[in-house]
Amino acid sequence: MPPPQLPTGFAFGAATAALQVEGALAEDGRGPSIWESFAARPLVIADASTPETGAGSYHRTTEDIALLRELGVDSYRFSLSWPRLLPQGRGRVNQAGFDHYDRLIDDLLEAGIDPMVTLYHFDLPQALEDDGGWRNRSTVEAMAEYAALAGEKYADRVKHWVPISEPNVIAMLGYGIGEHAPGRKLFFDVLPVTHHLLLAHGRAAIELRNAGATSVGCANNHAPMWPASDDEADVGATKLFDALWNGMFLEPILLGRYPADLAPLLDDVVEPGDMATIRQPLDFYGVNYYSPIRVAAGDEGSDMPFRFVPLLGRTRTASGWSVVPTALREWLVLFRARFRAALPPIVITESGSSWVEEVDADGIVHDKERSEYLEAHLEAVAEAVHRGVDVQAYYAWSLLDSWEWAHGLTTPYGLVHVDRTTLTRTPKDSFRTYQRLIRELRAPASAE
Repeated sequence: MPPPQLPTGFAFGAATAALQVEGALAEDGRGPSIWESFAARPLVIADASTPETGAGSYHRTTEDIALLRELGVDSYRFSLSWPRLLPQGRGRVNQAGFDHYDRLIDDLLEAGIDPMVTLYHFDLPQALEDDGGWRNRSTVEAMAEYAALAGEKYADRVKHWVPISEPNVIAMLGYGIGEHAPGRKLFFDVLPVTHHLLLAHGRAAIELRNAGATSVGCANNHAPMWPASDDEADVGATKLFDALWNGMFLEPILLGRYPADLAPLLDDVVEPGDMATIRQPLDFYGVNYYSPIRVAAGDEGSDMPFRFVPLLGRTRTASGWSVVPTALREWLVLFRARFRAALPPIVITESGSSWVEEVDADGIVHDKERSEYLEAHLEAVAEAVHRGVDVQAYYAWSLLDSWEWAHGLTTPYGLVHVDRTTLTRTPKDSFRTYQRLIRELRAPASAE
C-alpha cells in the first residue's frame, strides 16, 4: 500500500558521494585525499578494502545517468571531488576534473534530471590535512576559494547546492574518535574543528551566492536521541550528546548561536563576525536520517561521558542501525515545532539502509528489506507533511552499491547492485519499488 500522497512539486532523488563511487583516484590529475591515506592503515577499514575502484562511476557516467532516468527521479545529488578539482586543496586548478563535472552536469540536464551538487563530502585533499586540516582555520579560506571556483563554473546550470555534507560526522568520527579519516582522537578538543566546519559552510554559501547560485542549503546528519532509561545519569548523557550531535549544528546555522551549555567551550575559537557568517540564509535545510540513537551514561573510567546501547526489538541493518521509520516523522514534527520561522523548507538529503544481497541465478537481486524501508520512510515523510511540516524532497541513499567509508564494501546501500569485479550494474527489487513509488506519488501532479 503506497504512503499518503505527497504535495504537488515534491521532488524525488537519489544520492551518491564522489569518493565512494568514482574510482579512478590516480587518473586525470586528481590529487590524494585523506581517505586513501586512512584506508592504507591496518585494521581501520572493516574488510581492508580501499576506495580505489568504488563503483567505477568516473568512467560510467552515461550508464549511471541512464539508470537515473529509468528510475524516474527528478534530481541527482552527487558531490564534486575536491582533490580532483584542486589537487593540493587550493591554488593550481586541475582542468580535467572541471571538464569531467562539466560534462556530467550537461548530461544530467539533457536527461531532464536536476543536479544537486555537494561541494565537500568527506574527501579533504591530503595536502590540507598535512597543514592541520579542519584544526587549522586556514582550511576555511581554502574551502571558500574552492566554492568560488565551483560556483563560477557551474552555478549557471546547477540550482541546488550543499556546501558540506554531514559536518558532525566529519568532526566527531574523523577528528573526535578516529573512526573516519583522518583518524584523529581529539575527544572534546574537537570543538574547534566543529567551528571551522560550520564557518566553512557559511563562507562557501556566501561565495556560491556571489557566483549566482539561487538555492543553497545544507545536508546535516540528525538523529532523535532516546535515553536508555529514566535514570538521571542516562537522561543527562542523552541531553549532552544531543547538544553535541544535533544542537551544535542546528543552532549556529539557524539561530546564530551555540547551545548554551557548550558555548563557553568555544570562547577562544569564535572570532567577531563568525556566527553571522555561519548563519547564512538557507533555501532548504537538508536532513540526513538513518536511525534514532539510544544513549546511556558512560562507563566509569571511560574517556567519554556517554555510550550507545542497542534499541531492543528493532530490525537492524548491516550497518547496525535500527530501522524506526516513525522516528523520522517525530524528528520532522519536533524540528518544525522547535524552530518554526527560523526553519526553511526541509529536504531529506539522505535516507537509506544497508543489506547484504547478491544477484541470483535468474539475474535478480531480491532486497525486500530495502523496499520496505523505502515505503515506510516515505510514509513517515508524508505523515509529517500532512502535519504541516514543509518537506519538499526525498533523496534515497544510495543509487549504487559503493565503498562505505570505514565499513568498506561490507554494507551496500545501493538501489543498484554493482559487481565488484566487472562493475556490472543490476537494478535491485528496491529500484523497482522506488520507481513505482515515484510514479504513484507523483500521479496527481502529472494529471493537473
